[in-house]
Amino acid sequence: MKRGEFMDVAGFREHFPVLTEDNCPVYLDNACMTLRPKTVIDAVSDYYTNNPSCAGRSVHRWGMSISRMVSRTRRKLATHIHASNPQEVIFTSNATHSINQIASGLKWKKGDVVITSDREHNSNLIPWLQAKEKFGVELKTVQSHPDNTFDIEAFENACADAGDSLRLVSMVHVGNLDGVEIPISDVSKIAHDHGALVHADGAQSAPHIPIDVSALGCDLFSFSLHKMLGPTGVGALWGREDVLNDFEPILAGGGTVEDADSISYKLRTIPDRLEGGLGHYSGICGTEAALDLLAQYDMSEFAAQEVKLNQIMSDGIRHLPEVSIIGPENPAQRGGICSISLHNLDVQNVGILMDEVNSVFVRAGLHCVNQWFNSQNLEQGSLRASAYAYNTEEEAKCFADTFCDIVDSLTGRSE
Repeated sequence: MKRGEFMDVAGFREHFPVLTEDNCPVYLDNACMTLRPKTVIDAVSDYYTNNPSCAGRSVHRWGMSISRMVSRTRRKLATHIHASNPQEVIFTSNATHSINQIASGLKWKKGDVVITSDREHNSNLIPWLQAKEKFGVELKTVQSHPDNTFDIEAFENACADAGDSLRLVSMVHVGNLDGVEIPISDVSKIAHDHGALVHADGAQSAPHIPIDVSALGCDLFSFSLHKMLGPTGVGALWGREDVLNDFEPILAGGGTVEDADSISYKLRTIPDRLEGGLGHYSGICGTEAALDLLAQYDMSEFAAQEVKLNQIMSDGIRHLPEVSIIGPENPAQRGGICSISLHNLDVQNVGILMDEVNSVFVRAGLHCVNQWFNSQNLEQGSLRASAYAYNTEEEAKCFADTFCDIVDSLTGRSE
């Protein structure tokens, strides 16, 4: 596909075996996990069939082949997020692992302040609460506007209140709750003026929109490959070299060590320093295949396609008195996520019925954003439909029609 053209959704769908089957489901649970293209599936199988070896250890042909593959994939990950130095890309098991590496790797002082938003996934909340218990770190939360857009003035005030104690700002880039983007570049400028590091949780942004870590201005960026066509169990942490080389690894030993005896040890520099233990080489093979496919497309076209689908979904259900769409009214501010609060209807029941009635796959629950739902007294969470670039307008309409039919049936309007 040439860049600059409209998204070729039909052509993109052909890469995914499950989407070429008759009567395939309408898969709208992409914020949880995307589907896998055939090239990714084949790459994982090829590793175990033809090159089942370790990187950075053995010098035989299998070992050298995997070592080269890991280096290539690291470079391709760096290209995807526009990082200039591939050595600053660390392989992890997922974004949660990446964030925990930050929380455990930093050398904290009692009274250090971490600032987050009020819409964070538990993976960008619990590690800071644990740091509070272990190291005496203080956690401060910036409240969003009523429509969940970011309150930059409240953030500036929080930074000013923290003063010289501000150590880290850790913000979700795009929320898995509602698809709302936080202006990380603005956040970075303000935080750096106060001498703090900035981490952006890119789990929901790296798969959907163009990423340039230099333009974002952040010091650390984490994401997961299972949300961007890759295998499960592979994630990445990008960070400035000087920051990462000062981290203590949460998995020490193996390839992290330059030298050791019974008295002391010396750690290697990045990336080895933070990649302890045997790597997930089959997953990294699949990651390379996923990145090769994504490189054929313009991520801005992915974003535009997902907003188009969200517009259809939102317009198709917003008339129902029993529902409220979480986040801004304009779907362009919610990316591909349509998260719905249901009044007097059981969210889990509606989610099950979406599958049973018309094979529409969505997610129902708290989406690991307990903090926000608790603050809103929404104990059962929301019903979340999340699109990806392979979803079609017909599928978006199917979601809206199926959802409306179920709500009408449950409320007695269809009788």
